[in-house]
Amino acid sequence: MSEPRDYSTTPGGTPESADTPRPSGGDESAQKSRRLSRRGWTLVCSGVLVVAFILVGALVRVPYVALGPGPTYDTLGAVDGQQVVSVNGQRTYPTQGELRMTTVSLNDDVTLFGALGLWISGRYAVAPREDYFRPGESDEDVRKENVQQFQDSQSNAEVAALRRLGYPVKVIVQQVVSGSPADKVLTPGDRLLEVNGRRITNQDDVLTALEGTRPGQTVSLKVQSDGKPERTDTITLGQHPDGQPQGFVGMQAVDRADVPFQVNIALEDVGGPSAGLMFALAIVDRMTPENLVAGEDVAGTGQITSKGQVVEIGGISFKLVAAREAGATAFLVPAGNCAEAVASAPEGLKLIKVSDLNGAISALEDLKSGRPAPSC
Repeated sequence: MSEPRDYSTTPGGTPESADTPRPSGGDESAQKSRRLSRRGWTLVCSGVLVVAFILVGALVRVPYVALGPGPTYDTLGAVDGQQVVSVNGQRTYPTQGELRMTTVSLNDDVTLFGALGLWISGRYAVAPREDYFRPGESDEDVRKENVQQFQDSQSNAEVAALRRLGYPVKVIVQQVVSGSPADKVLTPGDRLLEVNGRRITNQDDVLTALEGTRPGQTVSLKVQSDGKPERTDTITLGQHPDGQPQGFVGMQAVDRADVPFQVNIALEDVGGPSAGLMFALAIVDRMTPENLVAGEDVAGTGQITSKGQVVEIGGISFKLVAAREAGATAFLVPAGNCAEAVASAPEGLKLIKVSDLNGAISALEDLKSGRPAPSC
């Protein structure tokens, strides 16, 4: 009688002799398959991460802006067939050469890869967005502010240039604060003739007239609206919102040219206040028989006040690059920007220091005649 044999059962239920060796090839194949599977999953996961990183880097905006050289415009020339600076109703004279205003390009739509690429190029700088946009401020808000600054720079340039040429100015109400004592009494565009008994000939006279006044005090305002007869209004001064001791009227006064002709500045898609100096020089050049630049290619920048003072601006290094690439050989630099300009000026660009409109005109006359001009 044969001995009972010991059987075990495979997962498939097939009886298999315990004494029979199990083939090892199948187990090795299964293990190898599992090892390849793990490696495959690793590659898949790595690929997904790489793709995600590429998508984030290429598509997601970062809280930075890119700054670089912007376009330049000859204020003595034309853009899209339209004269940048023109004067209607008054004699003008031919001009020679170029007075080129410069701009900075600001790109707010920056991705991670885009920011890295611009920074590596060495032509652009990357800065935190908060340095240029206030919290909660939209692109549209910034655009409107830049447009308003550009319009104010045009008005200041016109007043400064016509003052230089001997034309009179007037003082008008530019803005009225809602709910202030001036609200519903004054209207933007009203001409101010007297404030608190003082004759008004420039915007600084308004501040002088209100010195020493106090909230609750009554003052008179002599104004003229849209060519209508002069009138005198009386208002009670309020508390100044800035905590200043003098009484508060609630209006902003500005100087404007008082001339029978019209100065037009036509330039679109440009914002900010830094073109004022070059606009003022173009107006003077058009309205005088002597050429300011006499065939030279001069670029420059600078915010200008209605009294002709030139104020420093931002982005000077980028504007120098843009000017040199446009062919300029001399650049008018606000005195406050001289140190930065010297550190970043491209080769072949002469830096001329200016503090006001009169100084800029004198420097151009020196340049034209071959005399040394004030330099940074």
